[in-house]
Amino acid sequence: MSLAVPVLPVVAVVALLALPHPPDGGPTPADAASALLVGWCVVRLLRQRRRPLSRTAAALFGLPVAGLALAAAGAASTESALTGLARYAQVFVLVPAAVLLLIRDRRDVRVLGWAFVGLAGWQGAVGVHQYLTGTGASYQGQPVRAVGTFGPQDVMGMAGAVSVGLVCALALALGRAPVRQRVVAAGCAVALLVPLALSFSRGAWIATAVTCAAQLVLAGARRALAVGAVAVAAGVLLVGGFGVGTALLEERIASISRVADAPDQSVTDRYALWAAATGMWGERPLTGVGLKGFPEYRDAHASLALSSASDTEGAGAGFRRQPLLSPHNMYLLVLSEQGLIGLLTLAGSWLALLVCAVRGLVRARRSASGLDCALLACGLLTWQLTDFAYADIGGPSTVLTAVTFGVAAWWALVGGREPQDTGGTVALGGGRAVAEVGAR
Repeated sequence: MSLAVPVLPVVAVVALLALPHPPDGGPTPADAASALLVGWCVVRLLRQRRRPLSRTAAALFGLPVAGLALAAAGAASTESALTGLARYAQVFVLVPAAVLLLIRDRRDVRVLGWAFVGLAGWQGAVGVHQYLTGTGASYQGQPVRAVGTFGPQDVMGMAGAVSVGLVCALALALGRAPVRQRVVAAGCAVALLVPLALSFSRGAWIATAVTCAAQLVLAGARRALAVGAVAVAAGVLLVGGFGVGTALLEERIASISRVADAPDQSVTDRYALWAAATGMWGERPLTGVGLKGFPEYRDAHASLALSSASDTEGAGAGFRRQPLLSPHNMYLLVLSEQGLIGLLTLAGSWLALLVCAVRGLVRARRSASGLDCALLACGLLTWQLTDFAYADIGGPSTVLTAVTFGVAAWWALVGGREPQDTGGTVALGGGRAVAEVGAR
C-alpha cells in the first residue's frame, strides 16, 4: 500500500465525485480536493528541490496560459477575468500537471484506471436505479433519465463518468494483464453500456463509440474482431433479451440521424448557440469577446429560434429554468471567448499531447509492455477531444476532465517513453522522470 501513496490523493479526487452534488452548482468536495492536490504537489516539489517539468512539458502546459492571459485582459470585468482564468487554469494546467507529477509508473496509471471504473460503476448503478424507479431527471415529461449523483443541472455528468470508466475498462481488458483481470475489466465494460444508454446523451454515445473503435483498431485486428463480436452479442442481449431498448431510447438513437431534418428543440438550441459563438468570433477573430463573455454577447448574435433556457427537474430537484450560458461545444466556446489565438494555444497543446501519446502507444506495441496504459491514456484523450464537439467545461464533473488530462499527459510525456514497466519508485511521482526525459 505504501507504494501507491503518492497517487492516493488523485484517487481521492475521483472518489469524491461519487458524492451527491449541490443543486445550486457551487463548489463541490472534489473541487476542494483538487485544490488540495495542487497544493500538496507544490509542497512536495519544494521539499524535494527538483526541477518539476521538462522543457517539453513546461511548454505544453504553459502554452494555454498565454492565450488565457490575453483573453482575461479582454474580459468585461475583473471578476469575469479572474474566475474564468482560475477555472481554465484548474482544468487544463494546474490539476493535470499535479496528476502528472504524482504518477510514478504504469502501476499508478492502472490504479487510476480502476478508480475511474469504480466511479463509473457507482454512478451507473445509481443511474439505472433512477431509471427503473422513475426517480431520474425529466426526459420528455418522464422522470427516467439516468443522471447519477450529478443531478438534473449536470445531465452530462453521469454520462461522462460512465463513458470514461467504460473506456478505461476496455483498455484494461485489451492489455496483457492476467486473464482474470482482463475478464473482469471486459465484464465491467459491457455492464457500463446499460447506464450509458439510459443517460440519453447523444454526445457521450458518439464519443464513446469513436473512442472504443479506435482502441480496438490500435490493439490489433484480431482483438478488434473478437471484442466487436462480443459487443454486438451484448447489445443484442441487452436490447432484445432484457428490453433495454425502450421507445424513448430508440427515438433518441434515431434523432442522431435527424439533426438536419425535423430536429428536436435541444438540437435547434445547439445550432443557434453554435451560430452565436461563430458570430462572436467573426466580430473579434483574434482575441474573442473575453473570458466569461459568451452569456453577455449571446442574445446579440443568436437567432430567434433559440430558447433562452432549458427546463430541468427530477432526481431530487424541483422544476427550474436553466439558462443556456455556453455553446455546448468546447472549441466554439474557446473560439468565441479567446479567439483564434486562444484556440490555437489550447487546442494546440491537446493535439501535441495526442501525438506524443500515440507515439508512446506505438512503442508499447513494439516492446509488448504497457499496452493497457497506452490504450487507456490515448482513449481518455480521444474521448475528451471528441466529446468537446458536443460539450464544454462546467458543472461538478469538470474535475474529472482535469484528472483525465493529467493521466493522458503522464503517458504522453513520461510513460510512453519508458521501454518497459519498472518496479522502482520515482520521487515526485513523474517529476524526476519528466526531468530526466527533458535532460536527454
